Amino acid sequence: MRRATTDLADLLAALDAGADLAQRHLWLVQLLAWIRGPQESVPAALGRVQLFLDAMESRPELQERLRAWWGTLADTVDMTPLLADFGFAPRIALVSEFAERVRSKLLPGSPETIDASELFSLALPSTFDAKWLGAVPEADLLRLVALLSETPEHTSRWQKVLLDAITYCAGQILSTGFAPELRLRMSEQARAAQPFHALIRDVESLRVEVLHGLRTRNRLDEAAQRLRERLEACRAATATVYQHFEDNGISVGLVFRLRQLRERILRVRALLDCLLSPTPAVSAARLLAQLVQVGQERRSLRALLSSNSSMLAAKVAERSAETGEHYITRTPAEYRSMLAKASGGGAVMAFTTLIKFGLYALALSAFWGGFWAGVNYAVSFVLIQLLHFTVATKQPAMTAPAMAAKLKELDSEDSVQAFVDEVSHLVRSQVAAVLGNVLVVFPAVLGLSLLYALATGGPALDQAKALQVFESQHLLGPSVLFAAFTGVLLFASSIIAGWVENWFVLHRLDSAMRYNPRITGSLGNARAARWARFLRENISGFAANISLGFMLGLIPVFAHFFGLGLDVRHVTLSSGQIAAASATFGLEVLHLPAFWWAVATIPLLGALNVAVSFYLAFGLALRARNVSGIDRSRIYTAIRARLRTDALSFFIPVRRPS
Repeated sequence: MRRATTDLADLLAALDAGADLAQRHLWLVQLLAWIRGPQESVPAALGRVQLFLDAMESRPELQERLRAWWGTLADTVDMTPLLADFGFAPRIALVSEFAERVRSKLLPGSPETIDASELFSLALPSTFDAKWLGAVPEADLLRLVALLSETPEHTSRWQKVLLDAITYCAGQILSTGFAPELRLRMSEQARAAQPFHALIRDVESLRVEVLHGLRTRNRLDEAAQRLRERLEACRAATATVYQHFEDNGISVGLVFRLRQLRERILRVRALLDCLLSPTPAVSAARLLAQLVQVGQERRSLRALLSSNSSMLAAKVAERSAETGEHYITRTPAEYRSMLAKASGGGAVMAFTTLIKFGLYALALSAFWGGFWAGVNYAVSFVLIQLLHFTVATKQPAMTAPAMAAKLKELDSEDSVQAFVDEVSHLVRSQVAAVLGNVLVVFPAVLGLSLLYALATGGPALDQAKALQVFESQHLLGPSVLFAAFTGVLLFASSIIAGWVENWFVLHRLDSAMRYNPRITGSLGNARAARWARFLRENISGFAANISLGFMLGLIPVFAHFFGLGLDVRHVTLSSGQIAAASATFGLEVLHLPAFWWAVATIPLLGALNVAVSFYLAFGLALRARNVSGIDRSRIYTAIRARLRTDALSFFIPVRRPS
């Protein structure tokens, strides 16, 4: 306490209303730093507040200097932006907002400013400030008010600042509500009600009642209630935009605007409570504590990434869930159909594998080798899509959102069991797809390689290259890690697919292709309609296949350029490569340990490709749908019970009595 008293004496001696701008503000920063102390105890900070008040009340000359300092501060610093705009992001773009937050963290702030928001961030930079500000007793707050003001004009000035902040917020709400891209997405009923039109009028009515000398409490309460009802009507009108998103695609920019609008409505309500409170000092302290928390979130990189990832999750999950339903088999007939489609995909991938080795023979530079490998993969994946075949590893990232969508229906034990049934359907669908791909691609590549050897008189791969293939696929090598990394790429392709499909739907490109006069004039009405329907049904698949193909081809090249040594291991492609290498040795391959080590890797490659991409997509979908941890634990318990009692249902379709 002796040291605290000494520090306080130095602070009081430095109080000078006639000092320059920076020194006046530095005194405030130093005072609040002294009150904050080591940030270990809120009662200790409150004790320092009382110590400051006692010192001020015991010395009348200090009170005069403090009032003069406060009057100068109030005259030179505009408080309205702090109350109305502090904590709101000025930009939508993630990259620019991220850069702004990094700048605020790395670059020091200056007390030589008339921006109240900048001074506030400098003076109250810690979450601890919100704790002690919110805990200051009302008696101490009243003592502080008495020290800072001695005339009613100070109270009127505070009311005007609050009213100006409310007016500023209302203007921002009005401009957002009148934005065409938002207004056109509201429901017809919301547009007809015109809730935004009278917002400024209600704010001005409140201003008159607060500042008018002959006001009555009843008139003031009526004006405040009208404004609250108007704000609620504005909030309800903008909420109807989310219904439009469900059918017509999600816009991150619009979601950002809607969230900002909702937060501004909440800010106006907080300012109203502070303006009309019977204990304005307590309300002001609580408001400042809230602004400290807002400032912490405004500077947080984690909060920014969390907010944007949740918007991206909502955008992707809705689109992928619709597509993912097609990859889940529930009956023996659908299971056999999946096997047939996967077999067709394996046959196409056999040619893809041999073309890849042909590209190696050209000895292209690293970039062009990766680029043309990407073209090879992308063309093959698109061809598989157009032929209505399937590649096993592309399914999980699409099926995960479809599964997560059903988690919101878990209202009974029967619904939990029904979800576990869906999980078993999904797992055996993946098993069927992997088996169909691998069991066809291996013999197909083997046969094509033998035909090539008969036609040319030599194997497709020499023995050195074949042994290199076996070693690269070795079970004890890095192939398992590369397979997990490939699962990440599979998930990334589903993100791109969801984003592209959402963009296509949001901008109504299918409708534009169907009805735009220039397009119909070139293609004709019937052909334009067919093209529009075709792209609407296949745009997601095109985006996923093309992006995945180029990622598989180019990312290893860029990784090697930076010395990372990453590679990809796609179970179907790896199986084809092992088959091509086996053809070089003929039956002698059965005596090579390297061959069996490579074959033993194939099940793990398939499992990791599927599991990693599904896990990431499922987590994203759960985040988008806000599924509780309780529901998740119920599901995990039910799945473990099913594995103990009926594990076979996860691998082959089981006929059950209806």
